[in-house]
Amino acid sequence: MSDPFSFLTAGQILFGRGQSAKASGIVMGFGTRALLVRGRSVAFADTLRQELEDTGADVCEVFCSAEPDVDMVRAGLDAGRRAECTVVVSVGGGAVVDLGKALAALLPGTTDVMDHLEGVGGGAPLAADPMPFVAIPTTSGTGAEVTKNAVIAVPEARRKVSLRDDRILPDIALIDPALTDGAPRAMTLAAGLDAVTQVIEPYLCNRTNPLIDALCRAAIPQGLRALAILEQSEDPAARDTMAFCSLAGGLALANAGLGAVHGLAGVLGGRLGAPHGLICGRLLGPVLHANAREMQRIGADTIRFDEVASMLSVSLGLPDGDFARIQPLLDRWDVLRLGQWVSQDTDLEAIAAEAETASSMRANPCRLPRQTLVEVIRDAL
Repeated sequence: MSDPFSFLTAGQILFGRGQSAKASGIVMGFGTRALLVRGRSVAFADTLRQELEDTGADVCEVFCSAEPDVDMVRAGLDAGRRAECTVVVSVGGGAVVDLGKALAALLPGTTDVMDHLEGVGGGAPLAADPMPFVAIPTTSGTGAEVTKNAVIAVPEARRKVSLRDDRILPDIALIDPALTDGAPRAMTLAAGLDAVTQVIEPYLCNRTNPLIDALCRAAIPQGLRALAILEQSEDPAARDTMAFCSLAGGLALANAGLGAVHGLAGVLGGRLGAPHGLICGRLLGPVLHANAREMQRIGADTIRFDEVASMLSVSLGLPDGDFARIQPLLDRWDVLRLGQWVSQDTDLEAIAAEAETASSMRANPCRLPRQTLVEVIRDAL
């Protein structure tokens, strides 16, 4: 008998090619004054706007051209309130979905975003239930469409932190892998590395449960193989698999947790400005190696690390699933290292110290010494 556990997710998940055709009808079911949160280059956002307007909706657009920060959230709230919006829909990558989640969460209330942010803000629960929210991802990476937090940058604190509340989960998560077809190779790899990291970390973390295990055991090898295929060429079936891996990662992290990769990534992203998926991909190998070594040192069970190593070996052809070989593989894939974002003034020990307090770090399977975290960062440079 396993220990008790709970599982939260979006009100409804719609997955598969062609599901995006249902989007306008779904949004209209929640209201006729829509706040459309979008990226500038996503063609489907134009299509959705036109479909909504053709059926009588008023649409206010908020553009998200970078990872959302506090000022971007405040500007979006101003726009949504002026337009008297009654439903929020996001069409875009993880940053766009996170901004939409934050806006849907805060529009019904009167509090400021800083009142609710973890770590650098008040960390207070939402003052009112969120506005209806529909999430339509166009990348396969963060799984933000099924997570109960929105990652927001706080530039003055040089950190990325979460607005977190169980009620922040979308009402509808609509995942159509066709919306990811033809994405640039570099974007595909960065997002995909985030996706596979987010099924590996929950599987190894100290909060997993049988449902998370089942999701991750299926998604890890599938995601790795799909990523290797997409590194070589466009492939619709691999896009479908990568979208499932991303969804599984979102479900897993929302209900179990992550680990040192994301604990470090939140701080590194805030300080360096490097893309999140790229940071996660470059940290994955060093963190896996450090965790396995520390688990062996303290006499803890490492069978799951052996399983992940085997999946890496079979899916990516890494000899013996050696975690140290992930970095050379990413070099061959032309995935950038983090060194170009680091200057002589970058204090790696300060970054490691700050990461020790990150919420993701609490789910890591073991406590990594600060100096080990510094070594992990250096290995990613």
